[in-house]
Amino acid sequence: MSDSRGNLTPVHGGGEIPFEIARVYYLYDVPGGETRGGHAHRDLEQLIVCASGSFDVLLDDGSTRRTFTLNRPWHGLYIRPMIWRELANFSTGAICTCLASLPYDRDEYVYRFDEFRRLKRSDRSATIGVPAP
Repeated sequence: MSDSRGNLTPVHGGGEIPFEIARVYYLYDVPGGETRGGHAHRDLEQLIVCASGSFDVLLDDGSTRRTFTLNRPWHGLYIRPMIWRELANFSTGAICTCLASLPYDRDEYVYRFDEFRRLKRSDRSATIGVPAP
């Protein structure tokens, strides 16, 4: 919502995004040239929002790779389970806000791309998401 005092963007789990929010975390002060992510989640759904600055999100569903540039705090990128993600090209002062459907669980992550590809060959259900309105 916009008014003369500034902008406000509400987010409701199960409303504007298709899951209940179990965890929120932020990435910031990412040094130039560094990447984050480099994993997939087995069951977790996620909405990634660029709260400030800009960065790129590379998504891979096992057959298609796409890169999305996030640079507006009122747009988010919804990522389904079993989509490989990498975040890169962080601008100075960029802040990445992540809304997750599950609490942190290390066993929920797939960290090796070869394992991700093997798992995707057996389950083709998840495809690359689209930017949320």
